Amino acid sequence: MLAVLCTALRAAEQEWTLLMKTLLTTLLALATLTLTGCASKTAQTDAHNDPRDPLESVNRKMWTVNFEYLDPYVLRPATVGYMTITPKPVRSGFANMVNNLDEPANALNGILQGKGKSTAISTGRFLVNSTVGVLGFFDVATHLELAQQNEDFSQTLGVWGVGYGPYVMIPGMGPTTVRDTVGRVADNLYFPMTLLNSHLTVGKFVIGALDGREQLMAQEKLLNDSLDPYAFVKDAYFQRQEYKLYDGEPPQQEVDEAALEEFLE
Repeated sequence: MLAVLCTALRAAEQEWTLLMKTLLTTLLALATLTLTGCASKTAQTDAHNDPRDPLESVNRKMWTVNFEYLDPYVLRPATVGYMTITPKPVRSGFANMVNNLDEPANALNGILQGKGKSTAISTGRFLVNSTVGVLGFFDVATHLELAQQNEDFSQTLGVWGVGYGPYVMIPGMGPTTVRDTVGRVADNLYFPMTLLNSHLTVGKFVIGALDGREQLMAQEKLLNDSLDPYAFVKDAYFQRQEYKLYDGEPPQQEVDEAALEEFLE
């Protein structure tokens, strides 16, 4: 198992290096276009005018980089190759190990959000999967009915009343917000993330990215068939953030009946 893990980490590091080279090349080629577009549209009103997305004109350019270049030519082929050479049980084991490294952050954020039960479950999952589950390769805790809690620092900030901030499309990473970005950085400052060397950190990131892209394979047709894929992904992103923040029970939005009647007329 260790030999397979080392081989996968070396392959992951190579994929990461290729991704970064492609990303830097693409960004340099589009830098002038992006900056020019920003300057020329400063005085113009954004046609879409989404208050969550004040940087939409720039974000759509970054979406083009991701959707038309990085994904079809780098990330998707890398994911298909990873799926081809790595058996499903091994891929699941690697994904479990990555998720297990996040359990201490889940536990700490549970404390910060006042969720004692969530904290206890995350702590139990980390102890069980790190020992019986062989460093998290096997998700034994789930079979013991200890479901993963997924509490991150972005949710903690949301519980504390901090807003999302501007929506941002990052090349090579995808959609995020200022709050989510701060949360991701904070969650990597906890144990055991601070113990990982650069190779293991890169391996964790790449395996997480490949696993995430694999899970999106089934959604490709839905995305491609949408009238505006950029808006589709943005709405899905915010819906998922609300779902996580409210533990699967987001508040129902009130319907403006007067506006609805006016629209129907």
